[in-house]
Amino acid sequence: MQKLSDLQYLKLTKLQRLWYNLTLFFFSIPGWFLKLGRSILGFFKKVGSGFINFFVDIGTTFSKGNWAVKLSFFIFGFGNLYYGQIMRGLFFLLFELVFIAYMLVPSGGIYWLQKGQWFQKGATIGTVQGGSSYDPIFDTEVWHAGDDSVKVMLYGLLTILFIIAFIYTWRLQVKQCGICMDITAQGKKIKSGKDDLRSLVDDQFHKTLLSLPIFGILAFTVLPIIFMVLVAFTSYDAAHDGYSNLFSWVGLDNFNALFDFGSGGLGLAFGEILSWTLMWSFFATFTNYFLGMFVAILINKKGIKFKKFWRTVLVMTIAIPQFVSLLYVSKLFDDSGIIGKLLLELGWFPQALLDMNINSLWDHETSARILLIVINIWIGIPYIMLMATGILMNIPSDLYESSRVDGANAFQQYTRITLPYMLFVTGPYLLTSFVGNLNNFNVIYLLTSGNPLNTEIGTAGGASIGSTDLLITWLFKMTLGSTDAQYYSASIIGILIFVVVAVLSLIVYNVIPSTKNEEDFK
Repeated sequence: MQKLSDLQYLKLTKLQRLWYNLTLFFFSIPGWFLKLGRSILGFFKKVGSGFINFFVDIGTTFSKGNWAVKLSFFIFGFGNLYYGQIMRGLFFLLFELVFIAYMLVPSGGIYWLQKGQWFQKGATIGTVQGGSSYDPIFDTEVWHAGDDSVKVMLYGLLTILFIIAFIYTWRLQVKQCGICMDITAQGKKIKSGKDDLRSLVDDQFHKTLLSLPIFGILAFTVLPIIFMVLVAFTSYDAAHDGYSNLFSWVGLDNFNALFDFGSGGLGLAFGEILSWTLMWSFFATFTNYFLGMFVAILINKKGIKFKKFWRTVLVMTIAIPQFVSLLYVSKLFDDSGIIGKLLLELGWFPQALLDMNINSLWDHETSARILLIVINIWIGIPYIMLMATGILMNIPSDLYESSRVDGANAFQQYTRITLPYMLFVTGPYLLTSFVGNLNNFNVIYLLTSGNPLNTEIGTAGGASIGSTDLLITWLFKMTLGSTDAQYYSASIIGILIFVVVAVLSLIVYNVIPSTKNEEDFK
């Protein structure tokens, strides 16, 4: 599609501009995916070239290095010790000794790797199955513990990460030995241990401060994510808990279930719940955003009295814990609740629901979904109102005065000044709010618990499916809300949630003006 110039665009009518913008948007979608494909291809190219450079650099270092550098290929830190970097050399040597000791001790790394039988399809994770046997002394069945699949997989994963760290450290110390050789050949001085310590509190102080947070991220974020991904390739469920019954590697069998679109199939359930999750997130985000903005504009309008009072009343919904307020509101619309009973007595209850013998708005798919969106508005407006109030106060009043002189009405001022300014400032917030609503567990679970039951799907992933279930509540039911928990299915859904959120975030992030035109509002 040929892009119009600014002059050509200004000559278009409002309807033509709308059609042009929509056409431009849809024509640009293939370009986004092409750009994404190129980025992925570029990433793999960088990884491939990185591996090639890794082996080339290793070969060059070994061929050109002196005997101390060559020996450091086998004894960690030997080159550093040879060139007087005693502290670095000892740390590298200690790391090698700890690694060798961990791998060779009876219950060390090799033991856990063998126990895990890694990625051997059909093989159990753990080799010794626990069981019960009769004890004549106590005249009862006694449990004899075997391997724990969860523990075996966790320690095996830690061992693999330790091996990766070992390879990285080996490469690092070899590279440092080569650098020391080159510096010495040039007649320059090599950093001593005191220089290293001084550097950690001076020019390298940022690394010192970030070391602990990075360790925390690796231990409490990255490691659990990798473990969750591995669970998707196993038979880990309530029947195979890893302790009383070992679970095994199943390869891609669990992912094949995503293509089951029959009744009770994982693919059908995922498609249905994903469509409602996206619909919920869209309405929950933008109804709160625009209504909260309008409330802020009304309160900030000149002539409105008791502004602090109105803001305080709205903020009260934030002060009350959601656990209390949502559970209370959910009862208001039951047939025994104030609103539900009032609707029934006044004859205002939807006749279509009465014909189906439904006396509660929560018991029908459409009415339950509408109520969720309406109640979420009541919860979300105060947050947006407070945020919008601060932004509106920073919009230069000269813009409004100039527009009034030019004859602009209130709606034109909103569409040409207020809304563009708000969207520019709050673009990243809209993205995070949309993603947050995709995983909004509290509102859905406390109000409906995912009900009413979706009879077309029934049960999938070991859990019953509700018409108001989001992906996150379905995942909860798979793991903690069902006696037939399927942890491997929950892992697959967790991976798919990540993919959906990542793709949407990348697309929206590259579209919002906050990131495309950063200089516009400076």
